[in-house]
Amino acid sequence: MTDMVQSAAAAPSGARVSDAYRWAQLAIGVGAMVMIANYQYGWTFFVPDIQKTFGWDRASIQWAFTLFVLFETWLVPVEGWFVDKYGPRIVVLVGGVLCAIGWAINAQATTLNGYYLGMIIAGIGAGGVYGTCVGNALKWFPDKRGLAAGITAAGFGAGSALTVAPIQAMIKDSGFQATFLYFGLGQGIIICILAFFLLSPKAGQVPNVVANANLLQTRRNYQPTEVLRQPIFWLMYFMFVIVGAGGLMVTANLKPIAADWKVDNVPVTLMAVTMTAVTFAATIDRVLNGLTRPFFGWISDMIGRENTMFIAFGMEGFGIWMLYLWGHDPIWFVLLSGFVFFAWGEIYSLFPSTCTDTFGAKFATTNAGLLYTAKGTAALLVPIANYMQQSSGTWDSVFIIAAGANILASLLAIAVLKPWRKVVVAKSTV
Repeated sequence: MTDMVQSAAAAPSGARVSDAYRWAQLAIGVGAMVMIANYQYGWTFFVPDIQKTFGWDRASIQWAFTLFVLFETWLVPVEGWFVDKYGPRIVVLVGGVLCAIGWAINAQATTLNGYYLGMIIAGIGAGGVYGTCVGNALKWFPDKRGLAAGITAAGFGAGSALTVAPIQAMIKDSGFQATFLYFGLGQGIIICILAFFLLSPKAGQVPNVVANANLLQTRRNYQPTEVLRQPIFWLMYFMFVIVGAGGLMVTANLKPIAADWKVDNVPVTLMAVTMTAVTFAATIDRVLNGLTRPFFGWISDMIGRENTMFIAFGMEGFGIWMLYLWGHDPIWFVLLSGFVFFAWGEIYSLFPSTCTDTFGAKFATTNAGLLYTAKGTAALLVPIANYMQQSSGTWDSVFIIAAGANILASLLAIAVLKPWRKVVVAKSTV
């Protein structure tokens, strides 16, 4: 891989690089994404022990998760600007250092503010890695944009699947502080190593945009300041927020929901494997949350972004509703939470590729980063969901609202976004 990186780095502008090299760049990005996955998806396993140790209420602790997602997302446009100007290597390198520092702070924290600080720093680092790797994938694969963004985002979605059991085991055996420290440092160091192999494509090194009747792709490159003045961008932003909020709520509260429904420690056997319901659910969720991103990205490359959104968001609304109805049974809790994550994770491939199709590839990292901040806005709704649950004593209203929001986004995709984007792209190519 090192030889491939060196040969591509030496390639002059205008010389096409091999597909093998493009896939190698994608693989490096996926590796970095796997390493940041636990900073978000592993958090739910620490919450009960933090609550037990310090006696803080759950909603207050979950503000750390919200702050992580806010700083992971809202600074991505700034980090994207650095990537577009200086290349991906420095941003990912700094990101790896900050990720390690963030969880090292968590390992020492004894106050809520300590956890808030640790998760803010980890969020800044993870956002730098995430935005860089997705933006780089969009640039390297103009001919397979949905698939490339999906595979890269899959590293983040599924990256924590193999560490669900080890993290829980280490928390049980060594305590959550030691787990924060060792996982944080280990993952941060690997990110820093991978950073040295990342490069952006030069002009002429990648294929031209492919012509596809189902894919509306602009020939114009919009500046980030122009993108923010486009009303269609804000429609995509709104859709991202309302779909993202439901999945983030389940991500942050998977173990607490399982505990409230009294299924968390119930043994479940599926395909000759037995685990507790919450461990089984978390493992399957991570895998399906990863697989959905390249799967629906690939589908969208063939049938169009909005058609795919209509299908996926409709599935998500149905899945959340069924989890609400049947999730009190441990087997259905495992199966339906997996379905929910499968129907949710594709937003991280569909929205970046739709954004780049609409506004061009030159500033893809920054523009996709602007849209990605919607995830941070959605995260603000996670503590609200916790307060709703605390005040009512049930998760009923949270699940009903989340299901309805996904159905709304599904309808907006096909009825509003699709015809509107057709007009915007047609005007940009005149």
